[in-house]
Amino acid sequence: MIKTLALTHYVSNSNDIKAINQWRSDVEDQLQAEFEQGQPIREIIHARSNMIDEALSFLWQHAGLDQTDLGLFAVGGYGRREMMPYSDVDIMILSEHELSTELEETVSGFISSLWDVGNFKPGVSVRSIQQCFDQAMSDLTVATTLIEARLIIGNAQLTKWPRRVVSQTWTDKTFFDAKMQEQAKRYAQHNNTESNLEPDIKNAPGGIRDINQIGWIAKRHFRVNRIYDLVHLGFISEFELSVLEEAENFLWEIRHYLHRLTKRDENRLLFDYQRDIAAKFGYEKVEGEHINYPIEQFMKRYYRAAQQVSTLNEMLLAYFDESVITPRLPNYQRKIEEINENFKLVDGKLAVQHHKIFAEKPSTVLEIFYILANRPEIEGIRARTLRLLSLAAKRINQDFRDNPEHQSLFMAIIRSPYRLYETMVAMKRYGVLGNYIPAFGQIMGLMQYDLFHIYTVDAHTLLLLRNLNRFKAPEFAKDYPVVSSVFQRLARRDIVFLAALFHDIAKGRGGDHSELGAIDAIEFCRAHGFTERECNLVAWLIQNHLLMSMTAQKKDISDPDVVKDFAEKLGDMEHLDYLYTLTVADINATNPNLWNTWRASLMRQLYTHARDVIRTGLGRPVEYHLLIEDTKFAASEILVNDFSLDAVESVWQELGDEYFLKESADEVAWHTRAILEHGDNSAPLVLMRAHRKAAQDAVQIFIYTQDQPNLFATTVAVLDRMNLDVQDARIITAKKGFSLDTYVVLDRFGTLVTDPEREETVKEALVKALSDSDKYPGLMQRRIPRQLRHFDIENTVDITLNEALQQNMVEIATLDHPGLLAKVGGLFMMQGLDIHSARIATLGERAEDIFFVTKKNGTPMTEEEAEAFSDRLTAALDEASNQVANPH
Repeated sequence: MIKTLALTHYVSNSNDIKAINQWRSDVEDQLQAEFEQGQPIREIIHARSNMIDEALSFLWQHAGLDQTDLGLFAVGGYGRREMMPYSDVDIMILSEHELSTELEETVSGFISSLWDVGNFKPGVSVRSIQQCFDQAMSDLTVATTLIEARLIIGNAQLTKWPRRVVSQTWTDKTFFDAKMQEQAKRYAQHNNTESNLEPDIKNAPGGIRDINQIGWIAKRHFRVNRIYDLVHLGFISEFELSVLEEAENFLWEIRHYLHRLTKRDENRLLFDYQRDIAAKFGYEKVEGEHINYPIEQFMKRYYRAAQQVSTLNEMLLAYFDESVITPRLPNYQRKIEEINENFKLVDGKLAVQHHKIFAEKPSTVLEIFYILANRPEIEGIRARTLRLLSLAAKRINQDFRDNPEHQSLFMAIIRSPYRLYETMVAMKRYGVLGNYIPAFGQIMGLMQYDLFHIYTVDAHTLLLLRNLNRFKAPEFAKDYPVVSSVFQRLARRDIVFLAALFHDIAKGRGGDHSELGAIDAIEFCRAHGFTERECNLVAWLIQNHLLMSMTAQKKDISDPDVVKDFAEKLGDMEHLDYLYTLTVADINATNPNLWNTWRASLMRQLYTHARDVIRTGLGRPVEYHLLIEDTKFAASEILVNDFSLDAVESVWQELGDEYFLKESADEVAWHTRAILEHGDNSAPLVLMRAHRKAAQDAVQIFIYTQDQPNLFATTVAVLDRMNLDVQDARIITAKKGFSLDTYVVLDRFGTLVTDPEREETVKEALVKALSDSDKYPGLMQRRIPRQLRHFDIENTVDITLNEALQQNMVEIATLDHPGLLAKVGGLFMMQGLDIHSARIATLGERAEDIFFVTKKNGTPMTEEEAEAFSDRLTAALDEASNQVANPH
């Protein structure tokens, strides 16, 4: 018990109640010192609550309210004695009857004194007992606060009324149902997951509110004051209570640090605070680890604690529903269906036949999930059984894992035709998956400190399994038509499922996680009856699970040589089909918001091009002249009814072979038609349309204009101003000095091709800027997103020579920020370089862009020139990154 400074030393000889302000400040310093010296957080927050009790009691007496029949109650977190440095002080003044005018004035004086003190944040309600009845009946929040109302000072006879009000206005069922609906709504506001990148430690799933929820519902029914009292009533076990209290202490400590750091009632664990708070918990940089390692280890501990809390919340509240609420329903009759000698269905949920079943028959630990995965009508597992299951999971050891019956059951779950994802989530939540595959247990709660990987590694892995399983469902075939058909013809879906399960399993160990994960997978597959060939296929998929996405993002997949090289790495259609399904599912399980349909379409194109190469023969050289002739013939078929072949050919003669190799026949026809219709008009021609090969969010912009030094820089600066993000650019200069540029852009508002007025505005802006070739439009100043300021990304510039194209390939990796591409374009312009094509990839906070450039005379830079430009570009990127990190 912490003995704090006495208030009487500050106010005993003075009526100046503002002295309380200094007293409270001194006590806060005392409590902080005690905390830093190792006092438990529980004692700190209770001491703070006692301090506030003392101050309020003094003010109550100072106002003369101790001479009345009123009662002063602490409610909310204060009622539970859970007070953080900047928590609101929620109180209720309770009376038996409505207040007289004189008493109202006295109460008003007391409330004014709270504000006069200066550092209270009071939330005050004044109610009669009847008003409590009236308000509690219609307001769940009021009813909840009354459950935890605690008398601070005043009429002790009123103590019984707050809970009596709730008992008479809410039944067990109505209160339980309302609180569960409230929790579901709260969960939805936080994406229904414990693993948000910037979690709200109070309100998100697995947060402090989940612990409060258990207390509110149990206290309403059992009439207890503390969760500890529920142990003696059999509602919660000693072990479960210890897990809850340990997690609660951890969450309270985080909240304490958040309050001290921000000097306000802050509950969000934002990127702004994660590094500092990780350090407070002793997580420091480790030699050989990356700079964000301490944050990731701290957040791993948080996510694991949050999962423990949400699991216990789910299990204990389900137990309450099954043991208290449901049996008391009118005309309730328990429905029991025998499944086998080990399990039965009770009211639609799985239950053990007797409580020793897991201990006597260890295989039933997996059998229960096999039944769950193969009987879609089953609603879940009974809470009592879940308790037994959680304890049994701790006994899974190497002997259990080596048992052939257990191995067969696990693979039967993987191969189950129904809800694989839901089953695997349950296996993870109740400790079975992490103990059966210990390497999976190591990645539980592991996060990556970036904006691209928005889920923890374990959550991402199971979402990947969900996405794979969805490819066989008709409702998803519309969104994923190609990959769905490919997935459904896979000979062995369990191969891709295991590749998914192990693809990231070695993250956080150091080294190449793909190589280490492949080793783990081979060992697992051999133990579970796979042939050597099947083991090697699973391992190959894990080793190469990034190959397809990296090729699609970073290389020009319209280049036949790029596709040929990719196809040769795969070797056959089997490897291509498995890798394609794994890649699409992986992308959508990483960050579905950032991975757009334009990037997905790139992989669809890569798949179809690689399939054609494999089917025609891998060893055959690329016959460029045939590809060019095929493109020209198909384009001329589109144009022949509107233009003479001589007119078409006159345009094509100005273009090189590379144009017809990299543009589709549809695009060639589109460009050619526009150029012929434009005629001798000297004004820039600007057209746009929805991208034919991609989904609705990608727009093609075609520009035909006189070539000029600042063409790319000017164009991307205008597009940035118009809220258009460039994904791909191709610049081709015709022999007569005209440039044919095609940009693929994503519209931040999604209205470009549906809003004629906006489309015309973009066209006019481009035409105006390109018509005045000597005037660079400059960059638009936009606010830097808050989250970007907390990432330290090394700026890298790599310039190499592409021998075949005789162009320099400039690869840039840097922190993404508004206007980045326009800035880079300006640097190329000042260097006197022509950009021939660009591939833009933004992965969360990281931009990875590739440009193919030459000097004005069409030749590549020399090694010396490339090295000098690389230094200048790196310095410019460093300066831009510093401006992002320090905007003022």
